[in-house]
Amino acid sequence: MKGMVVVITGASSGIGRALAKEYFSRGASLSLGARRLDQLEVLKAELQNLNILCTETDVAQEGDCKRLIDRTIEAFGHIDVLINNAGISMRALFKDMDLDVMHRLMDVNFYGTVYCTKYALPYLLESKGSIVGVISIAGHVGLPGRTAYSASKFAIRGFLDTLRIEHLKSGLHVLVAAPGFTASEVRKVALTADGTPQGETPRNEEKMMSAETCAYHIAEAVRKRKRELILTFIEGKLTVFLGKFFPSLLDRLTYNHMAKEPDSPLK
Repeated sequence: MKGMVVVITGASSGIGRALAKEYFSRGASLSLGARRLDQLEVLKAELQNLNILCTETDVAQEGDCKRLIDRTIEAFGHIDVLINNAGISMRALFKDMDLDVMHRLMDVNFYGTVYCTKYALPYLLESKGSIVGVISIAGHVGLPGRTAYSASKFAIRGFLDTLRIEHLKSGLHVLVAAPGFTASEVRKVALTADGTPQGETPRNEEKMMSAETCAYHIAEAVRKRKRELILTFIEGKLTVFLGKFFPSLLDRLTYNHMAKEPDSPLK
């Protein structure tokens, strides 16, 4: 990927950080955005490459997204891949949840994807490049206790699927990537009913897919210009299959699975 420019949001930790390392190993130039600029600089120093652009970016702010893209073009002159990875999660029943939590999830997850895509699109059309949305299996099946999270991920999938059809004849590639449960910081900073971070993950992250494995599969799906990527068999592919052909069964299985979490709001 020498000479290619990859923009990654939410690159300071988790899947975003792993994606930065994966694309760096493939020779791409990187433009990294995240709220924690200090963590981006740590990653840049770790990779020992001065040709990595780091931009403090809160994707919930339209101006920040425009600045990320503008700085990328100033530094590199073009964009080949945009990976909309930045996101936050939540954990609460909708009846108990402050509506501000819904707004925050939509602002970061959905509108962050919309803003970055809007400003990068002209350059991606020029390069016949790739737009990637990192969603979740929660973007294919509603997860109880994750109302705002699922809503935002479904919205991203609908937005990007429509964008793909609009540009069917332009050479633009659009990938919707849905990892299963992946080890990352996202559950530790997930919002509770009143909007405060929960602090501890309710799941055993050691049994989950690693962020590095997830990043590799996403990069390969971009290389092959796939339209959809669903990771893991049971939590991913089987879940989507059941949702299409046995939706009522999936509802019950999903409820029972999520109710087993420690301190589940479903109990």
